[in-house]
Amino acid sequence: HWPTSFRPASTRSGNGFAMNSLTLDRKQIYAQYKTLLLDDVVPFWLQYAIDWKYGGVLSCIRDDGSVISGDKFLWSQARSVWTFAALYNRVEKRPEFLAAAENSIRFLLEHGRDKNGRWIYHADQQGREIEGATSIYTDCFVVYGFSEYYRAVRDDNLLSVARDTLDRVCQRVDEPDFQETAPYPLPLGWKNHGIPMILTETLNEFILTTGDTRLEARLDDYVARIMDHFVRPDKKVLLEFLTTDYQELPPPAGTFVMPGHAIESMWFVLHVARRRGDQALIRRAAEVIRWHLELGWDPEYGGIYLSRDIEGHAPYLPHSDKKLWWPHVEALYATLLAHQLTDEPWCLEWYTRVNDWTWSHFPAPHGGDWIQRLTRVGKPTTEVIALPVKDPFHLPRGAMLILQLMQST
Repeated sequence: HWPTSFRPASTRSGNGFAMNSLTLDRKQIYAQYKTLLLDDVVPFWLQYAIDWKYGGVLSCIRDDGSVISGDKFLWSQARSVWTFAALYNRVEKRPEFLAAAENSIRFLLEHGRDKNGRWIYHADQQGREIEGATSIYTDCFVVYGFSEYYRAVRDDNLLSVARDTLDRVCQRVDEPDFQETAPYPLPLGWKNHGIPMILTETLNEFILTTGDTRLEARLDDYVARIMDHFVRPDKKVLLEFLTTDYQELPPPAGTFVMPGHAIESMWFVLHVARRRGDQALIRRAAEVIRWHLELGWDPEYGGIYLSRDIEGHAPYLPHSDKKLWWPHVEALYATLLAHQLTDEPWCLEWYTRVNDWTWSHFPAPHGGDWIQRLTRVGKPTTEVIALPVKDPFHLPRGAMLILQLMQST
């Protein structure tokens, strides 16, 4: 059972801020997310997912921790490196956090690359390849995870692997035959928002780890691709797909929007803008967050839709009406971050709305990690959406970032 402070905001007097003035109660929010992280989410993953025998984490498990299969998606292994290393670096220096990160690093180094050095997508429990290098997101998460781990353990060999991977990714994504974006391969002649999005966050964090200012121009390029091309101010949306010369595609791909993806992307951009003190970019990115909260919110049942079509067509990908945990986690952090950086009242108004719906629908009755997938009306569903994957990433990362934000001024 959830403690009183975790009940839906409508049943509480607190909710992390005074309702009359919408002033943040940082201590209350900090306590809420630290309890969630260390008493529920992290123990869940340490109990059910760490594969000490073969290395890595079990990434195909149910919300109650039971195993669907031993298959391991490699981006989940890399994400787990980031999460456990970040727990060690940013929350508490517990040896079990570092051990879990190192267990996933071992699996990645022993089984993660093909004969050409590219990171594969999907292996069995023991590390035998099922699907090869079909998703460059795996490579990006490897860089992300190894970069975070390097902050704890100055392993120069691992950092070299990360740097080589990053250089190869940045070259590959602009080659004309690039399609490696599983689980949804990119059609030839298209560009997708996901590539500059993940490279914005990956590069910014790598620069913070290494201090390598030579990478700033590359980072500028990816931020510009998002803000000057995929963001369409005339439509007040961030489109997921464009042509290779950044023209709009016909429906349904050309009118397809994922509100949670856009919101997550914008806090990536806000991190860059915050580090640089770029107030104009902060204002632009915050406004894009606002657009997608307004577009993505279900006025009848509440919660954020997985996807929308801006012209009312059937969306390009299925499950558009589902409510998934990760867009809500990203929105909680993004609205708090946008508020800290802009002091705009709408940020707390939207945080309130998202917070109330999220905490009354996603926490599991048995505790532990949150329920991942809900129907439009907010009931749990076991339908597979994109992949049969549950991994330690969006919720623990969001909780950690909120903790850091509540500690900062």
